[in-house]
Amino acid sequence: MKKHVVILGAGFGGLELSTHLSALADDLHITLIDQSDSFIFGFSKLDILFGKQKTDDVRAYYRDIHKDGVEFRQEHVTAIDPARKRVTTDRNTYEADILAIALGADYDPAATPGFVQGGYEYYSVAGAERLRDTLATFAGGSILIAILSVPFKCPPAPYEGAFLLHDYLVDRGLRATSSIHVISPMESPIPVSPDTSEAIVRGLAERDIEYTPRRRIRSIDPAHQTARLKDDELPYDLFIGIPAHRVPDVVEASGLTKGGTDGWIAVDRRTLATPFEGVYALGDVADAPVPRAGTFAEAAARTVAEGIMARLRDDGSPKPYDGAGVCFIEFGGGLVGKVDADFLSGSSPKAPFVPPSAEGAKDKERYAASRRARWFS
Repeated sequence: MKKHVVILGAGFGGLELSTHLSALADDLHITLIDQSDSFIFGFSKLDILFGKQKTDDVRAYYRDIHKDGVEFRQEHVTAIDPARKRVTTDRNTYEADILAIALGADYDPAATPGFVQGGYEYYSVAGAERLRDTLATFAGGSILIAILSVPFKCPPAPYEGAFLLHDYLVDRGLRATSSIHVISPMESPIPVSPDTSEAIVRGLAERDIEYTPRRRIRSIDPAHQTARLKDDELPYDLFIGIPAHRVPDVVEASGLTKGGTDGWIAVDRRTLATPFEGVYALGDVADAPVPRAGTFAEAAARTVAEGIMARLRDDGSPKPYDGAGVCFIEFGGGLVGKVDADFLSGSSPKAPFVPPSAEGAKDKERYAASRRARWFS
């Protein structure tokens, strides 16, 4: 009989894993579950935010997945029993032989007092749309962009937002009457890559965007439009935050986070296996020593696929997870840079920087097109 693989989450990790495993359709039945009906690249939210594309134009619908052995179900996961490899949703119960959890990270805006009432974000589609509509009526003033907690998805995204916001205000004739200030609890934008951090900090300075590292906004007061730090307050006219991230509630309730750092799922960094037999975790939800970004989830999916194939064939251990991925960085003006990171294959992480260029923008477009074709064709 075919083995049943259940994959929870159809983001980068889930899509890549189901695509790889479809090659084993003779041996596997794969159920891919996600509560949404469509996939949107994280970087497309910036296009939504600044009106470059409409939301419907950047959606890839899961109904268009036609892979051998893969069945997509749009359902909400309500319970996970990792010991039994049993998944309960709002519609069904699934018994898996192999379970892969790729549910990503949830946002927790309430973790920063005042943020729900008076802040904006662009990490969710709804947040990007709401901020887009607010920017359309913005008449100038002081803008704070704050990273509210670590870790967070896509480390370059706060700085991409600042660069593109600068361009947006210039185009609207509002830059001279507006200030932009980026605040981060981190010591540098991309600590693993000094060259990338230097390029970002230089880019901010060239655009007269103030940058304050090693500081964290603790709360905001929407009534008085002030952001509170440990021992200071900053006024603002528009507050944009990168919200705190947390593990999904259903994962926390499952017991999978026991032993994981800061409440994420504990995994073997080489195989991404959890302490539960036949259960894997990959992507943002996993406690792997890599950034939370789509390309790292994609690479993790390939490692998990190889691990599952090795289990089926009983042919030894697969190549360990190398923690490799690429992050494209929008610098504005149609220029895109890139950092190629390799966290685990060597004695120390390596993350060389490719400076921003028009060719970099084309490379990013090719990357997105290739994934759409591979996952949805």
